[in-house]
Amino acid sequence: MSDFSEALRERPLVGDGAMGTMLHAAGNSLDRALPELNLSKPDAVSTVHDSYIDAGVDLILTNTFGAGRLRLAEHGYAGDVAAINHAGVQLARRAAAAVDRRIFVGGSVAPAVSASQRSWVSAEQRSAAMREQIVALSESDVDLLVFETFGYLDELIEAIRIATELTDLPVLAQATFTADGRTPGGETTHEVATALAGLPVAVIGANCTVGPQRMLGVVEELRQATSLPISAQPNAGLPRRIGGRRFEYNIDHEYLVRYALRCVDAGASIIGGCCGTTPAQLRKVVAAVSERPGRPAPTVRPRPAVPDLFAQQLSRGFVVAAEIAPPIGGTTQEATELAGQLRSAGADLVLVAAPRDPRAHLAPTSLALHLQQEIGLETITTVTTWDKTIMSLQADLLGAHAFGTRTVVCETGNPPLRGEYPNADGIWEVDSVGLIGLMAELNTGRDCNGLSMATKTSFKIGARCNPGAEDLEAEIARTRAKIAAGAQFLITRPVYELEGLRRMRRELADDGIPVFLTVAPLGGYAEAEYLAYEVPDVTIPPKTLSDLEAAGPHDRETAAGLAGDLLNEAKSLADGVVVVIGGDHEIWRGLLTTAGRQRP
Repeated sequence: MSDFSEALRERPLVGDGAMGTMLHAAGNSLDRALPELNLSKPDAVSTVHDSYIDAGVDLILTNTFGAGRLRLAEHGYAGDVAAINHAGVQLARRAAAAVDRRIFVGGSVAPAVSASQRSWVSAEQRSAAMREQIVALSESDVDLLVFETFGYLDELIEAIRIATELTDLPVLAQATFTADGRTPGGETTHEVATALAGLPVAVIGANCTVGPQRMLGVVEELRQATSLPISAQPNAGLPRRIGGRRFEYNIDHEYLVRYALRCVDAGASIIGGCCGTTPAQLRKVVAAVSERPGRPAPTVRPRPAVPDLFAQQLSRGFVVAAEIAPPIGGTTQEATELAGQLRSAGADLVLVAAPRDPRAHLAPTSLALHLQQEIGLETITTVTTWDKTIMSLQADLLGAHAFGTRTVVCETGNPPLRGEYPNADGIWEVDSVGLIGLMAELNTGRDCNGLSMATKTSFKIGARCNPGAEDLEAEIARTRAKIAAGAQFLITRPVYELEGLRRMRRELADDGIPVFLTVAPLGGYAEAEYLAYEVPDVTIPPKTLSDLEAAGPHDRETAAGLAGDLLNEAKSLADGVVVVIGGDHEIWRGLLTTAGRQRP
């Protein structure tokens, strides 16, 4: 255990306050690269460190926030990354060594670029910039690495990964949360804590953006989600402009101290300050916190996680799914027994399709939830937009999510014919593209009207595509629209020849989206003829028709062999297969076995 981790067990530690706004108050513009002052004005930086140490803090951070290559390049210092970071550590270390008590020196690392620049700076560039700075700090005698003000969870996780790869130094990982309790990237405190819980970090916490009162709420929420030590560094409230490009903070000292103590009482092991906080304020915090003893972190009861076997299977390679229709009537016994047989035959999961006729079918989502809860089988449910308002779709989706539905295939759907004309009744407020967009918004924590919700959903969003479409170019364009709306994987309509899928995969190669091939064994020549001549956008090769006709009406092996041939070619074209389950158990068992051989 490091000295830093041991100190956390003894008592709450007090970190320093603002560096940037202290340098600004001394006359340095915030438009310049403040870390460069480590080289050009080292005395100014040392004065800030000395002031915080004199106030009694236990932890000071190096003046290296923003000292990565990409941020320094904006000011012409891209070639000075190592020198600026090394100088920053030496200034902090010298200040810490000047007193006869232990002062920990944390190497400050900011996100590689500002939030506004993320869209045009690649993840690889950001990662390389953080790596370069972390190397410079870890080679310069810091006690720990402090990741500050990370607004996007993916970048914070990447920073932790790099640090773990390069060094054994303790890591203090701090996200920043807005007034609604989410990061700028949309993650909740619970999501951040859960994501970091399994990573090698010594402390998790929050800094910047909000003041003391809202920071207390963040600490309370983090404590409910993790047993790791927690840090809190709030801003000194909101600033006020005092003319030109200068501003100041004017928070009441006693108010700041009061909330600092509340944060400690709520479970914070480190309390400090961020923008606008001063040595004078931290002196009062030190005096108050010194009376609070250390204590073990409380036991946390983790929230039950919804299984995501679909994502796990996809990450391992080839996924084998079975598609079933929802039963007629309100009983689930036969469907449950069938699902168990499918799992035994090799299916990784079951896709519940939408009803194709006007009879009284059980809702696909209800059956999918039942199978998950009763036999623990991962399911994909189908949601169609036919005859539903967007408000009812939203309500159904939120309800399904609350009970465990995560993976959904979005379809526009067709109204079953009940009279003389198709589409005689029913409504479509949105089609499948609109449904995908709705689910993508729910995943960001916004409803169909763009209003923030208390929680985000975590749907895996699927869409159908049809490689057998007569106008394949138009089908590819529509598939692209589905991907742009937020589709995360594609499932084909039943395919009877592979040329259309080959072209579709070539056209969509840049999107990098998983595609699952659906194979529906034909019942014989009569069914094949019907599909070829009466059902739009189904392509059945002439040879398939002639082979089935020659085989005769009672032959099963020919149809099964044709489906098996498709499955044997699937590995080179698809990320998984979906076998449509019919009445002949022997055929679908054989096809699932064939599909299973495609696994790595």
